[in-house]
Amino acid sequence: MTRIALTSTLALLAAPAMAAIEGPLVAPADLEAELGSDIQILDIRAEGEDGFAGGHIEGAVNAPYGLFRGPAENPGQIVPADQLTETFRQLGLETDQPVIVTYQGESVTDFGAAARVYWTLKSSGFDEIAILNGGLTAWTEAGYALSTDAVQPEPSDITVTWDDSWTASVEDVQAAIDGETDTTLVDARPESFWNGQQSHAAAARPGTLPQSQYFVHSSWFSDGPTIIDASAAQSLAEENDLAGADGLISFCNTGHWAATNWFALSELAGAENVKLYPESMVGWSNAGYEMANVPGPLRSLWLNIKNTF
Repeated sequence: MTRIALTSTLALLAAPAMAAIEGPLVAPADLEAELGSDIQILDIRAEGEDGFAGGHIEGAVNAPYGLFRGPAENPGQIVPADQLTETFRQLGLETDQPVIVTYQGESVTDFGAAARVYWTLKSSGFDEIAILNGGLTAWTEAGYALSTDAVQPEPSDITVTWDDSWTASVEDVQAAIDGETDTTLVDARPESFWNGQQSHAAAARPGTLPQSQYFVHSSWFSDGPTIIDASAAQSLAEENDLAGADGLISFCNTGHWAATNWFALSELAGAENVKLYPESMVGWSNAGYEMANVPGPLRSLWLNIKNTF
C-alpha cells in the first residue's frame, strides 16, 4: 500500500461515521444503530428531572421547546433569526450535519412540539432533519437505554437566514379568505374550536378563519403517539381532498397542532406548497381580523360560564 493510500485509509478510520438516517421520521432501532455517528440529537423536553435530566438518548443536547416559541401572549410567534442564531450557536448546531428531534411522545398532542421544531429547523436552513417516531416513549418501550450524562456542545458559528417558503403570512391568509388564491385553509383543532365552542386562553375570542375547513391533527396517528408513514399519509390526504389544492395553509391556536398537519402533508404526503400560519388564531383574533363561527353575546356568556365550571 502506498503512503498516500495508507494516509487516506487512516483518515477515514479516524473520522466519525457518517449517519445513514433519512428523514423525516426515524424509528428507534434505526436511531440506536447510528448512535456515535455524525448526527446531532436535540431533546426538546424541559430540563428538569421529569424531562431531560431524568434520562435522555446518549449524546443528546437539551433544547427545550420554549426556545422555538414566542411569548406567552402569542406563543406561535416566530422567533427572530438573530435570536435563533444565538440559540443554535449555543446548541452547537451545524447545517451540514443531520439533526434528530426527540421528545417525550406521551400523546398525539406532544408530537406537535417536535413538528414545530422540525419546521423551524427546515426554515432555518437545515436539510437533513428527522423526528424520532413515537418519541422517548417508543425508545424505552423498544428496550433502549437512557443516559443521564450531561452534554456540553461546542458552540458553532452558524448564522440563521429565515426561509419563508413554508411560512404563511397574514397577507397570505387574507388572500386565501378573499379568494385571490386557490389556497385551502385547514384548521388542525378539534371541531369544538372550529365551531366556536372552545377557544385558547390567549385568544381574543372563539371562532376560526373564514372559508376554512377543519382536519384534526390527531387524524395522522394510528397507534398511540406514533405517526403514520408516508404511504398512509398520502392516502389520507387524498381521501380528504387535501392533496389537490394549489396551496394549503395549516393553522390552529398557536401553530402547535397545525405543525403536525403541516408535517404530515408536506413531509410525509408530499403535498406541494403547504405552509404553516405560525401565530394562528391567537395572533389573528388579537389583531382584530375577520373571523367565522364567532358566537353571539349570550352564547359567549354561556360558554364562559361552562368553560369556567
